[in-house]
Amino acid sequence: MSEEGPKIQIDSDWKAEAQREKERLAQQAKAKAQTQAPAGAAAADDAAGAPGSRPSAGTRELPPANFETLMSLLASQALMYLGAYADPRTGQPMVELDVARHHIDLLAVLEEKTRGNLEDEEARSLASMLYELRSRYVQVANASRQK
Repeated sequence: MSEEGPKIQIDSDWKAEAQREKERLAQQAKAKAQTQAPAGAAAADDAAGAPGSRPSAGTRELPPANFETLMSLLASQALMYLGAYADPRTGQPMVELDVARHHIDLLAVLEEKTRGNLEDEEARSLASMLYELRSRYVQVANASRQK
């Protein structure tokens, strides 16, 4: 029972790290949009409503299609299947270790195939994500064996 305390702390640490990452990505996207807006303002006006143009009011804006978004997507999927999120239908945590491991392995493939081609921050972020996810996987796997 004393093991539940550290699990909650790890979850909080991961959530805090994920929140900081989201905020950092949002700031980068905002800065990038501000630097591109003056040069592309006329083109954006001409392309209004065209496929690939910026979303109109009332539509959902998607995150940028970049490496960090891809990493976050795979990490979120892994976390979901490690029980970090509740199933909306049942309210119970979704724990499917094989699916979680698959997403962690996909991140490992990205790390291997992009080695030497990433910016330092991207490489550190990916390594950190993998470490946290692998640690969480071991923790959840051990807890599920004890049940």
